[in-house]
Amino acid sequence: QIFHQHNAEAPNLEQAFHRMAQMEPNLEHDVSWFLLPSYWAKMVVALISFLCFANSYDGDFVFDDSEAIINNKDLRAETPLGDLWYHDFWGSKLSSNTSHKSYRPLTVLTFRINYLFAGGFYPVGFHVINIILHCTISVLMVDVFSILLGGLQFSNKGRRLNLAPKSSLLAALLFAVHPVHTECVAGIVGRADLLCALFFLLSFLGYCKAFRENKEGHTFSVFWVLVSVILGAIAMLCKEQGITILGLNAVFDALVINKINLLELIRKLLFKDKSLEHAGLLRKGLLFRITLLMCGGASILYIRWRIMGTGPPAFTEVDNPASFADSLFVRAINYNYYYSLNAWLLLCPWWLCFDWSMGCIPLIKSVSDWRIIALAALWFCLIGLICQALCSEDSHKRRILTLGLGFLIIPFLPASNLFFRVGFVIAERVIYLPSIGYCILFTYGFSLLSKQAKKKKILAVAVLGILLINVMRCALRSSQWRSEEQLFRSALSVCPLNAKVHYNVGKNLADKGNQSAAIKYYREAVRLNPKYVHAMNNLGNILKERNELHEAEELLSLAVQIQPDFAAAWMNLGIVQNSLRRFEEAEQSYWTAIKHRKKYPDCYYNLGRLYADLNRHIDALNAWRNATVLKPEHSLAWNNMIILLDNTGNLAQAEAVGREALELIPNDHSLMFSLANVLGKSQKYKESEALFLKAIKANPNAASYHGNLAVLYHRWGNLDLAKKHYEVSLKLDPMAPGTKENYNLLRRKLEQLQKKGG
Repeated sequence: QIFHQHNAEAPNLEQAFHRMAQMEPNLEHDVSWFLLPSYWAKMVVALISFLCFANSYDGDFVFDDSEAIINNKDLRAETPLGDLWYHDFWGSKLSSNTSHKSYRPLTVLTFRINYLFAGGFYPVGFHVINIILHCTISVLMVDVFSILLGGLQFSNKGRRLNLAPKSSLLAALLFAVHPVHTECVAGIVGRADLLCALFFLLSFLGYCKAFRENKEGHTFSVFWVLVSVILGAIAMLCKEQGITILGLNAVFDALVINKINLLELIRKLLFKDKSLEHAGLLRKGLLFRITLLMCGGASILYIRWRIMGTGPPAFTEVDNPASFADSLFVRAINYNYYYSLNAWLLLCPWWLCFDWSMGCIPLIKSVSDWRIIALAALWFCLIGLICQALCSEDSHKRRILTLGLGFLIIPFLPASNLFFRVGFVIAERVIYLPSIGYCILFTYGFSLLSKQAKKKKILAVAVLGILLINVMRCALRSSQWRSEEQLFRSALSVCPLNAKVHYNVGKNLADKGNQSAAIKYYREAVRLNPKYVHAMNNLGNILKERNELHEAEELLSLAVQIQPDFAAAWMNLGIVQNSLRRFEEAEQSYWTAIKHRKKYPDCYYNLGRLYADLNRHIDALNAWRNATVLKPEHSLAWNNMIILLDNTGNLAQAEAVGREALELIPNDHSLMFSLANVLGKSQKYKESEALFLKAIKANPNAASYHGNLAVLYHRWGNLDLAKKHYEVSLKLDPMAPGTKENYNLLRRKLEQLQKKGG
């Protein structure tokens, strides 16, 4: 549907557009930059954006990737596709009290497609898609910036004109190489921000298409306005920030399409000027389009609210300490300080960190804190820009500054803590969209400097230097995101007070087996945050393995005291108490863990071990059975059931359990070994031999496998084969219990047989 705009009291808008092009100062004339054809400009932007992040293509899954991808059941084929619409970004039900309410089903769908095409969790495909998305977005930025900086005009054939080719190229390059984007591109979970930005820009460009001119005058298409709303909805289904494009489209419509002077409009509204209809607000079509945008946005938010529910997301004080401050003054001061730090990351993206929580930025609690200067500087700059955007007599300047501020501030509002509490202090990924506004303001500032500068080439070289430094910084930061070790260690110099940084470095070292170094970082994490229960739990685990049981018990007891529903800490406390032979306390700890986490197979397994130590065989078998019901692939629980039944003489039952286990886990050599022992005792030698050989093939260096097969051959009468496997077993483990005695018995028997034969 096409609505034609004609106004007898106003000049034809098509003519007004052309007059504007002649009368307004030309941004291009002032910009000392390269002039390239549109196609080549886009190729250059694509190539440079690719070079910035290309070295992240073969990186690992790091940081949040584990929870959002590897541990997310929504990626697996057995999870119905429909579940994606009722789960959050991390795979939890939106109705759950523990859900973060991050509703991004389309992003999760792309992860699922990646997983299916790759045939598993291979990070290369995930990284390549992220790099391609950023390159695509950077190319689209050339068109977006040409509109924002040069205005929206069309040729007689309806083709959009690029009136700012040099400025749009510079702004797009600034966006493409900004180091703050590294988290979005090199971190796979940043896919949400990339997809959101893609549809955000497509929504804006779609809205611009609604105003193509034709011979009958300036027109607008309801179809393209509706397409823009739909693309905005898709952007929000990728990440929450996407909804803000509808507000920006309305701002763009008012400032660029209807050329409203905001200051003049405010004055007329305040003084109830009768000429208000001439101010542009009531021009035919504007209110209709804004109504469409508002109705679309309200509908999207209502549907999301219905799916998500009314409960707020569950965050803790360590995630966002300022939001938990009792004083409104402290909250306001710290929120504004966070805004200033986000602005600084855009201006000087040198200190980058994967996580800014847990003491990384101590709270400002007094006006005597020197960091108040940062707030003053931020608001001084913002107020100056706002005054220029409202009061300047230059309409071109007003338009660019207002659009720049709009694209800087409006996409940031969902992360501002103004409307709801967010789960972070600073997150570099949320600056991806606001950086559009920064690039507009930077480019416009560069044009003003170029206009005043006598040596324009020096200024152009300086900007080239900034771009080159950013490219190198992107490449360096991308390499840090390739592995968790590099990523976590890079944060130590940026946020040395961040307990989570020390925790993650410690965890990474512990996973690699370097327990001594891990202890050092876990202790520092607990020192920085004495309520950091996860660090206490992990440190307690390591101390338990090193047999430092009393300190381990102290740490784990403190962890469950701080967080009484911490099931993992209760289970680990039970293990320590069991090792200290305080069996009743251990049993109580295990049951408390199960109370707080109903489906906890590992805890049932450990409970079964406790009952086995106490000779409560029926209870042990029931506990291990529960573990295998909750986790059918729980090999240790199956093995312990087989061994306990074998040791208590229940060979038939042991055989049945062993066969059941092997049906579920057919390639587990330890299960083959346990069942082979049972079959050997039941004199099913042939079947037992086959399982022993299969287990040995899977794990040829297990001395016990060869030793028990030798015992089987010994019983069976295959003495030569028995001798061979006894010798292999003793070679692998000369101290293997019982093997040397059995081997000596066999040798004596062979000697006796030889004497008889002689």
